[in-house]
Amino acid sequence: MAPKFVRRSLMKNVVVIGAGKIGATIADLLVATGDYRVTVADRSEEQLAAIPAGAALATRKLDITDPAALRQALAGQFAVLSAAPYDLTTRIAEAAAELGVHYLDLTEDVASTRRVKELALDAKAALIPQCGLAPGFISIVAADLARDFEQLDSLRLRVGALPQYPSNALNYNLTWSTDGVINEYCEPCEAIVNGERILVPAMEEREEFSLDGITYEAFNTSGGLGTLCDTLAGKVRTLNYRTIRYPGHCAIMKALLQDLRLADRRDVLKDIFENALPSTLQDVVVIFVTVSGRMNGRLTQQTYANKVYSAVVGGKMRSAIQITTASGICAVLDLLAQGKLPQKGFVKQEDIGLDAFLANRFGRAYARAEDVGQQLDAACAA
Repeated sequence: MAPKFVRRSLMKNVVVIGAGKIGATIADLLVATGDYRVTVADRSEEQLAAIPAGAALATRKLDITDPAALRQALAGQFAVLSAAPYDLTTRIAEAAAELGVHYLDLTEDVASTRRVKELALDAKAALIPQCGLAPGFISIVAADLARDFEQLDSLRLRVGALPQYPSNALNYNLTWSTDGVINEYCEPCEAIVNGERILVPAMEEREEFSLDGITYEAFNTSGGLGTLCDTLAGKVRTLNYRTIRYPGHCAIMKALLQDLRLADRRDVLKDIFENALPSTLQDVVVIFVTVSGRMNGRLTQQTYANKVYSAVVGGKMRSAIQITTASGICAVLDLLAQGKLPQKGFVKQEDIGLDAFLANRFGRAYARAEDVGQQLDAACAA
């Protein structure tokens, strides 16, 4: 379902860094509201040429590795939204913090987020990393479920962006950043096990589960928990995040990464992926969160399950991962612009209320039928 936009009076100037599929979608959604004047910046002239410039949408060639050019691009802006590769995000965050510009990103990279948190200690603007799907929306859901419990036992977060019609041995198509996927398959993963915060290896602890009659596998990947380990340390016995794929994917990827040692040659693996795996707009995002603990003195479990499919948004066919990722960061920006989030310092995703997120014009992209019903009931009661 396309977000319904409500026009507001004061336009905000923002920069979106990265003119790829996600960056372009973010720009389209923001411009369509009439509330944002957007500049899309990238070093690729080819990608910038695909962005349709207009009264509220401009493009700018920018090399992020040039500090002076980056500061010049961000000067005077309300916010910068990074849809750049994970290894470049800290450069953007450092420039934003120096200039007092609000900063939002989509990274799942743990080291990058640690650096953003350091920068936020004395920042005059809000620094909000991990505003996408996982980390991002998944942390908002998990925190919302956890608030209902007087004592937590376990939180298990599962997310996957999958082709609706898998047709190769990996049962996978490229729907997201190739660099990001490889990074989360290779880096160690944060978790809480028996109350102790630890690192566990990626691609391990494979499990299977069924949802709507379809069997999936899930396994450890890095970064999906965002800052939840910080937030829930000492409060939960088990906390973990696993990526969802169709059965068979994990075994092949382990052979590539470990047996063929392509984890040490990520550029080679990226080249293989981008030349052998087609992209697709026919995808589905699967979100599955289970929380257990004591509620009214009894051991209780609550589960959130959702599927978001590709759809026409803003007159264009968008993949599910484009919709969920772009809507996530746009919703956080909107809440920030409306003064509903802290205006400076480090802001965690779990600090954002699920109801406020789903009520937002962008956040509605995540709304299930029961969420819409609850919002209508609340509106009628008011």
